Amino acid sequence: MTQEIVFDPLLPWPIIAVLAGLAGFAVLVALWRGLPGWALRGTGILVLLAALSQPVLQQEDARDLSDIVLILEDQSASQRLDDRSETSLAAADGLEARLLARPNTEVRRILVPDGTGDEGTLLLSALNDALAKEPEGRIAGIFLISDGRVHDLEVSPDLPAPMHLILSGRPTDWDRRLVVEKAPAFAILDEPITLTLRIEDKGAAPDERETDILISVDGSEPLSYRVPIGQDLELPVTLEHGGLNVLQFTVPTADGELTDRNNTALIQVNGVRDRLRVLLVSGEPHAGGRTWRNLLKSDSSVDLVHFTILRPPEKQDGVPRDELSLIAFPTRELFMEKVDDFDLIIFDRYKRRSILPSAYLDNIRRYIEDGGAVLFAAGPDFASGSSLFESPLRSVVPATPTKHVIQRAFRPTVTELGQRHPVTADLETNAEWGQWLRQIEVVPNKGHVVMSGAEDKPLLVLDRVGEGRVALLASDHAWLWGRGYDGGGPQLELLRRLAHWMMKEPELEEEALWAEPNGQTMRIIRRTLTEGVGTVTVTHPDGTSVEIELTEVSPGRYEATYEGPEVGLYRLAEGDAHAVVGLGPSAPREYEDPIASGEDLGPLIDTWRGGVLRQVDGLVQIRNVSLGRPAAGRNWVGITPRGATETLSLKHVALMPVWLSLLLAGLFSVGAWLFEGRK
Repeated sequence: MTQEIVFDPLLPWPIIAVLAGLAGFAVLVALWRGLPGWALRGTGILVLLAALSQPVLQQEDARDLSDIVLILEDQSASQRLDDRSETSLAAADGLEARLLARPNTEVRRILVPDGTGDEGTLLLSALNDALAKEPEGRIAGIFLISDGRVHDLEVSPDLPAPMHLILSGRPTDWDRRLVVEKAPAFAILDEPITLTLRIEDKGAAPDERETDILISVDGSEPLSYRVPIGQDLELPVTLEHGGLNVLQFTVPTADGELTDRNNTALIQVNGVRDRLRVLLVSGEPHAGGRTWRNLLKSDSSVDLVHFTILRPPEKQDGVPRDELSLIAFPTRELFMEKVDDFDLIIFDRYKRRSILPSAYLDNIRRYIEDGGAVLFAAGPDFASGSSLFESPLRSVVPATPTKHVIQRAFRPTVTELGQRHPVTADLETNAEWGQWLRQIEVVPNKGHVVMSGAEDKPLLVLDRVGEGRVALLASDHAWLWGRGYDGGGPQLELLRRLAHWMMKEPELEEEALWAEPNGQTMRIIRRTLTEGVGTVTVTHPDGTSVEIELTEVSPGRYEATYEGPEVGLYRLAEGDAHAVVGLGPSAPREYEDPIASGEDLGPLIDTWRGGVLRQVDGLVQIRNVSLGRPAAGRNWVGITPRGATETLSLKHVALMPVWLSLLLAGLFSVGAWLFEGRK
């Protein structure tokens, strides 16, 4: 039990001070005037001031509380390198034993695992949570057992006691890592982009100036190059296909380095076309001619060359042909010399005339087989003797005209196969589509019929020829949808998909396998025209594989979700379809810089003049230090005993009761009056 005198004033201290000043002034005046009772009056005033201060005897019954020391053990991925986990555990056990051997001391051991996803080491967040659970007045010290690489410095707490860092790792540790300095998310096809990489050595690295780097594109056989260490590497790369391109850069593991988890960089770049070059060849002006022109001109990324025959050669108006234009139209340049520069050629109601010789059309056939794309928008002339089918293009046209033109209203419909094809799948409901009024009867001889028309005859036929693609639209009335006739239809979406499929846009491939990554999860997508698919074989970065069952989510589209167990390049295969995808970052945050260091936590530790020690230095002495004093030295660290107590009972006893104060003040006042009266 402890006893002490405390004050519980009846009035605020400033008021008591003012009253004391006035009383003192009155006593001085009495003394100056020679009044003999000034001493008795002053004593009475002091009694009243003492009564206002109300002194009490405080009797407290309390018990001592133990000091609390926090030990936070970093158990993140970087702590599992080499023998760090074993040495860290031994250091924590030894430290706990020394602290518990001290009197009046408790220890809280807190395990700090990896953060969710790729958040890294959240050591200070765990410290904040631990401090919130303990009384601040009992915290005597904090010990962190870690490699010092934390990733939540922005939540640094206000420390109530000295903090010390016990570093894992050894002074001889070193590591080599591959750093991606600059990598674009998108790139234009057939145009070089520059990737900036750097190979860094950290820690006590050997004196090497060069190393090998392996470069692989989309999982292909890697190529090896010799590159310098510690310098920015600017690598020009040209993407060969649209869609996702996965580039993998790998530095071989060197002897003695801590980990190879940061020796690989995965860069995923989407290949896009800069500008689509389209040649539109119109046989003659007609109501639907503007449909194609408006569609293509509405896209700013399309370069359109429109070749229109305004005056057929057979027209007899007496005007010489060499006087029809100011300059000669570059027909040979377009169809012979520059035809390979176009991504797509559209023949809109074109029929054979003497304007384009057979050699030009044969060159277009060669253009298709070499990878080009041609769309035939057929009109009545396609069923005549001047049809393009009766030209060198016959071998690439996917359907044969019967010379019959169907002149009646019909509603276009998507075939069963078309419901699986990406060009026509998921279009608007057929019942809402307007009617077309004319169709060219054709008999398909190859390719896929994805839309049908009158009498269930083929309306849209798609085919692959050599490396190229061909489409035949057996009607010239698609423009009716654009005009809203009979309710209209998805004209713009259909023609856009058709044009993009012909230009080999990856998202419209009818036989495709790909995966969409999201952190460590991938959504596997398989599109096919066949009924049913097999399981997808997913090969992990370490070479192991797993079979994944797919579920049909729409006609021809199968999906599954898979959680990758590790970061890296995954290979997917189903039948003849193959794909690669990278999951996670190039190097997890835990492995970006695995060399143990107190640099990050140094400013926070210095606020209480704490220390940074290595586990390999062995156990150190633990001393008591006062607040504000240095808390670490050579082979010792300090904690600050808090002397916290818990009050069990508290009793106040008044030293001067009110009645006694009034009695004494009255006696002194009366005594002063009597004494002065006698004088």
